[in-house]
Amino acid sequence: MADEVGGAGIGPVGVARLFAGGTVLCDGAMGTMLYARGVFINRCYDELNLSQPETVRAIHAEYLQAGAEVVETNTFGANSFRLEHHGLLGKVREINVAGVKLARECVEQIREKQASEAFVAGSIGPLGVRLEPLGKVALEEAREAFAEQIRALVEGGPGVGADLLIIETMTSLAESEQAILAARSEAPGVPVIVMMTVDEDGNCLDGASAETAAVKLTEWGADAIGCNCSAGPATVLSVIERMRPLTTLPLAAMPNAGIPRAVEGRTIYMTSPDYMARFTVKLVKAGASIVGGCCGTTPSYTRAMKSTLRAMDAMETGARVVEQAGSIGAPGAPKKVESKVAPAPLGERSKIGAMVAAGEFVSLVEIVPPKGINCSKELDGAAYLHSLGVDAINVPDSPRASARMSAQSLCLQIQQHVGIETVLHYTCRDRNVLSIQSDLLGASSIGLKNILCLTGDPPKLGNYPDATAVFDVDAIGLVNVVRNLNHGLDIGKNSIGESTGFTISVAANPGVADMEQEVRRFAYKVEAGAEFAITQPVFDLRVLEEFLKRIEGFRIPVIAGIWPLTSLRNAEFMKNDLRVSMPDEIMARMAAATSPDAAKAEGVKIAQEMLAEARPMVQGVQVSAPFGKYIAAAEVLGLSGNNGQGLVEVA
Repeated sequence: MADEVGGAGIGPVGVARLFAGGTVLCDGAMGTMLYARGVFINRCYDELNLSQPETVRAIHAEYLQAGAEVVETNTFGANSFRLEHHGLLGKVREINVAGVKLARECVEQIREKQASEAFVAGSIGPLGVRLEPLGKVALEEAREAFAEQIRALVEGGPGVGADLLIIETMTSLAESEQAILAARSEAPGVPVIVMMTVDEDGNCLDGASAETAAVKLTEWGADAIGCNCSAGPATVLSVIERMRPLTTLPLAAMPNAGIPRAVEGRTIYMTSPDYMARFTVKLVKAGASIVGGCCGTTPSYTRAMKSTLRAMDAMETGARVVEQAGSIGAPGAPKKVESKVAPAPLGERSKIGAMVAAGEFVSLVEIVPPKGINCSKELDGAAYLHSLGVDAINVPDSPRASARMSAQSLCLQIQQHVGIETVLHYTCRDRNVLSIQSDLLGASSIGLKNILCLTGDPPKLGNYPDATAVFDVDAIGLVNVVRNLNHGLDIGKNSIGESTGFTISVAANPGVADMEQEVRRFAYKVEAGAEFAITQPVFDLRVLEEFLKRIEGFRIPVIAGIWPLTSLRNAEFMKNDLRVSMPDEIMARMAAATSPDAAKAEGVKIAQEMLAEARPMVQGVQVSAPFGKYIAAAEVLGLSGNNGQGLVEVA
């Protein structure tokens, strides 16, 4: 039985899911991708369905692999008026049928390989002509042109033709009405999404307001309405906010990647995938349930948006498992998890947990896994630091997306051979939710009890930039997963019998440019269940003070990251490549060093000063050992002595 939405019944049950309220991710630009592959702008891009089908098919496949649940056919301009300009008037049906076939092949392939459901949307753009009374094309002519295209898009019925229709980038409400009428006439059982494009003030290009568009498109029988293209995410967000109070229909939002600019003869869209992903959250919170990208967006944008949506979903899943004990109070306050298994109190789970719970000052040193299989130097370094009284060793998970020995392996060997506790850095970059659960269950079973939950550096930063990133969840979602495991629940909320008993820590970056976003994400991490935090390296105490002030309402114990600089070049790398806040005074001090040894000594001195000043503000310190300089790390902590004689350090 069809579900009634808007003016028409939503067809097959599978497609109805797209309009049932959950968030749906559509693909991005087709034209941008074709142009990037060397197709000249004066070509008829729709005709490529016939002459270059492999190119079109490959683009659909990329979007599906990036996480898109809906792919639009390469038929945006495949109507009789636009095709006539290219001498293709007689090929309307052939081009549209071919466009659906290419998209359908990719959808079926992804369904077979990944057992995931995806849908084909027939893309219908404006006719490219003026309608009466402003132009010479009659409304009936326009309706028939849309009808001709729609008949071809849905030819063959369910499972062969398009699953739904997307009437997009419409500049005129009058033209939108004719497209809707044609869709209802030619494809009465196929759901229809209609999206207007707007100016920078958020009004349709025919002068109608977003509010008027919402009312009219709803009256005319669309199944979902919204805004696409336009001046970028911020403009589309404003339109969604204006439409939401005036319709009960699902809302769709598919913005451009900002306004394109000419840079050295090339047209560049300035909005980044990360920025688009952040706005995806805002669009969903404003009421959009169907999101995607338009001009300038690529699979990298889709992947970033998918990651963000998964993180939101993980938080919502956690919220369903998590029951608030009365009023939460301040943002970021922890929630109570429903389960029959409760983890031991923080102070009983590990040495670090006990120190954090007791308010003792914690000293950690970071040891990076080797690039090969021999970790004797790392074990010697851990033994040296243990002998000096360091509380635990932090082990990064392939930092900077480099291929190294697994952090779990090094943690286990350090604990077994040295006897000092470890903090396992665990990133989401390389694992889907199944692998994450398997790894964490395994880590708990072999005695690893301290987890630092991280999103992870994207592969493009490392030596294998073409490696595939997963990012099923980010750090926030990972905290939810670990917290549930601590309460004896797997990802599906099934009992695992016992608590994993992890202490849960998260990262914080006091020196990040977008402090609002960092504080907001930190609040989410605390709400998800984080129990203490470790900061990125701090060189400017002012940013640390400001960050601590901003999180007062949801403060958890904070351990400050300290990095002893080794050279001016090292300082420049931290400042320019890693975007760490680095005061000019420190740069000047490193520049004044007259020799490599003097530079290292100055770096240690700066780190010691940072530690002394930060100590009253925080509950611990994590000292990095740059380039395997474990003695330098010990010196920063004031723990060095003769025990370091003979220690082999990595150059």
